[in-house]
Amino acid sequence: MNETLCGATLRGVEAHLVLVEVDLMRRLPGVSIVGLAASAVRESVERVRSAIGASSMTFPRRRVIVNLAPADLKKDGTALDLPIALAILAAQERLAPELCASFLAVGELGLQGQVRSVPGVLAYAELAKTQGKTLLVADTDALLARAVPGVYVTGVRDLRGAFEALIGRPCASFEVPALSPAPAKYTHDLMQVIGQPLAKRALEVCAAGAHHLLMLGAPGTGKSLLTKCLPSIQPPLTVEESLEISRIHGVNGSEALASCRPFRAPHHSISLAGFIGDRHLKPGEACLAHGGVLFLDEAPQFPSHVLDSLRQPLQDGVLQLTRAAGTVIYPSCFTLVMAANPCPCGWFGTSHRCTCSPASRARYLRRISGPLLDRIDVRVWMDPPSVMWEDDKAAPEGSARVRARVERAVFRQRERGQSTRNALTSAESLMKANDDPEVWSVLQRHVVRSALSYRARDSIVRVARTLADLDDRESFSAEHIHQAAELRCSPLER
Repeated sequence: MNETLCGATLRGVEAHLVLVEVDLMRRLPGVSIVGLAASAVRESVERVRSAIGASSMTFPRRRVIVNLAPADLKKDGTALDLPIALAILAAQERLAPELCASFLAVGELGLQGQVRSVPGVLAYAELAKTQGKTLLVADTDALLARAVPGVYVTGVRDLRGAFEALIGRPCASFEVPALSPAPAKYTHDLMQVIGQPLAKRALEVCAAGAHHLLMLGAPGTGKSLLTKCLPSIQPPLTVEESLEISRIHGVNGSEALASCRPFRAPHHSISLAGFIGDRHLKPGEACLAHGGVLFLDEAPQFPSHVLDSLRQPLQDGVLQLTRAAGTVIYPSCFTLVMAANPCPCGWFGTSHRCTCSPASRARYLRRISGPLLDRIDVRVWMDPPSVMWEDDKAAPEGSARVRARVERAVFRQRERGQSTRNALTSAESLMKANDDPEVWSVLQRHVVRSALSYRARDSIVRVARTLADLDDRESFSAEHIHQAAELRCSPLER
């Protein structure tokens, strides 16, 4: 008897359909799994055999051939345990093919027949929705899977319950979880930051437009504290963003719906595999920061090849990873914040005596390459705490008020029909929306005077659009172009 059932395997952060075909042959008993199966899949034989026996069902005393199609797709992980066991049982019990064809089963089996959760349940739920199938998962995964709109989910506790679901017996129902994330609690607030009005303004611009930021200054000027305040002024997650972030983190084992934007701060000793993805196509820090903040403290200390791997994500919002196991494309749209000292000793430009030579200082800052620096929209020099601006001696503004302005700016962007925030919006479309000749004359003067690239010109336009959104303006003006150009002035030239 030959029977087919649908399973799935993860490849990167996407789930791919796998057809589990089982044939029972009249030969010496044994099990063969074919179809480019990794060791975790081949070891499922003993788990499946024990789970079937513990569920008061009979494992066939024949030659069992399990084919995992397509044969050229590598299958890894334990999510295929459940569909393999059900396909073997279906081949014995002669279930109607249409019953098996309507389900997509994923789950790991215990030796006593229990169905355990597996990473990436949201990716499997999206695949089931695309294929028009009912997702059969562990009951602990059912609530999270139902967060995907329009998917049918059946949760089971053990193999016996899964088999009864296949033959049409009713299973336990589960309530749909609330999709409104709980209010996030922030540990840092802009009220904690004394001074640095220009840096605070730059942080607000980056939060509103998802622009990238470089902060340069001596130790103790507040670079790290300001960056940790950034999540407290970012706009709240939409339902779609929450599901996408949860799907990415679910591949790494997270079992909760994201309620706040991720904040990733890897150490400067991180490897390239840990930063963008390993040989097993697992997502790295640049992917896990999607939708949130990627903070690189002491950026020049990071290996140059690690920093340069950010060029594609900063430009396109995706990261294409090619390894021996294949090629995957990760969503990788985040706000990059880099903090750096002005020199190896850190005291250049302050009242402290700098011990670094001009050559060593230049060599230190050149670790951030020109092409990467050209993708940074906003750059700020952090003055020492002793330098206070007269207009900033009042009580510092809290994150709540800044976040309200940011949310209004993001709302304006959505009202214009933008699917992304300004940092990833086409500069040409923003230019066409403004026909003021004075604006383009001012922009041209900045481009010629500073010898800016086309990318830098587009960056100034995008930042100017964000500044206008924060000011509740329909279009950006020449003054906004001036401000955007000032925010882009490189502090590395000080």
